[in-house]
Amino acid sequence: MNYFLVKLIKNLLEHKRLIQVLTVFWTGLVTYLCLASSKGLPSVSIFKYDKIGHLTFHFGITVMWFLFWKSTFKNENKNALLKAFLFSFFFGITIEICQGLFTETRAAEVADVIANCCGALIAVVFIYFCTKITPRI
Repeated sequence: MNYFLVKLIKNLLEHKRLIQVLTVFWTGLVTYLCLASSKGLPSVSIFKYDKIGHLTFHFGITVMWFLFWKSTFKNENKNALLKAFLFSFFFGITIEICQGLFTETRAAEVADVIANCCGALIAVVFIYFCTKITPRI
């Protein structure tokens, strides 16, 4: 299983342009979904679990930005992973601040920031085990 995931990541890294487009698209989609008015959206039962959405969004953001930095700048895994986590963390805080300041149907919540961080941390653990990043002592 681990061999398959490492091979999958290596294959994805060969397609730099695709990774760049998907990363920007995913980040833009998350931004739109977090800041768009929720008045006209249909009520779907799964969306009552708002925190799962935040967790999923930031898992995806962390994985995509890791692949982006890994492929674009030839960063070693550890640096690319740190950058991806920090981007997801600060992006999540920025979105929450924007929700509080610029939207009428959304509210900034500390619980959302915690869910964002949990999604990013799960992604870090996932990437760590998939790429076998070894810590330097």
